[in-house]
Amino acid sequence: MKKLSGKTAVITGGNSGIGFAAAQAFIAEGARVAILGRRQRAVDDAVALLGASAFGVVGDVGELATHDRLVAQVRERYGAIDIYMANAGMNNIEPSQAVSADSYDIQFGTNTRAVFFGVTKALPLMRDGGSIILTGSIASAKVLDGHAVYAGSKAAIEAFARAWALEFKARKIRVNVLSPGPTDTPILEKLGVAESDRSAFEQSVAAAIPLGRLAQSGELARAALFLASDDSSFITGVNLRVDGGIALT
Repeated sequence: MKKLSGKTAVITGGNSGIGFAAAQAFIAEGARVAILGRRQRAVDDAVALLGASAFGVVGDVGELATHDRLVAQVRERYGAIDIYMANAGMNNIEPSQAVSADSYDIQFGTNTRAVFFGVTKALPLMRDGGSIILTGSIASAKVLDGHAVYAGSKAAIEAFARAWALEFKARKIRVNVLSPGPTDTPILEKLGVAESDRSAFEQSVAAAIPLGRLAQSGELARAALFLASDDSSFITGVNLRVDGGIALT
């Protein structure tokens, strides 16, 4: 039997990068998946690739009404949630003195507030024994230039995970953090890395990683599958760093 047969997963930011790779991995192991993304075209394209076991919802993860619609549509289609992966996130790389109130608010709104209310709104629909996965970052443990706000927003969800691991224990819902290191995803373009500079950028980053390369989305997806499945049935409240060892340097 497949690891997620008969289970339903919700993945925010599931139309690209790590979220999309996780959706593929979950479906391959028998799950039905609902993905949430900001842009209709990107969500539609992702669902077309994922196939009949997926559907998409479009909305701003920072708006609480988006989570209400997401939960309502999952309830209508699938009835319940077994796995909730709060994966959507964003990062503005800038020195602290250059951070505007708007930049601060959008990072905490997307990376922290949206996670808190996404989980709490999904919780009534979650089956007992479910798994919640929060996508964190090695920035919460390793100081990176221009990442102060982003790091703070990701450190907060680690605190959420520890609190929720105890708060939800009566329902045997496990809560864990998955913290990627540098990963080869479309976010590199969003961070302003031009295609012509990509090879040099990747080489410079890889030089700082003990395993000598960036992660691939599929590697993070396999870690997410581990946390989503019964393979991790005795694990809760942990931060699983899938970072090639960069947090050690």
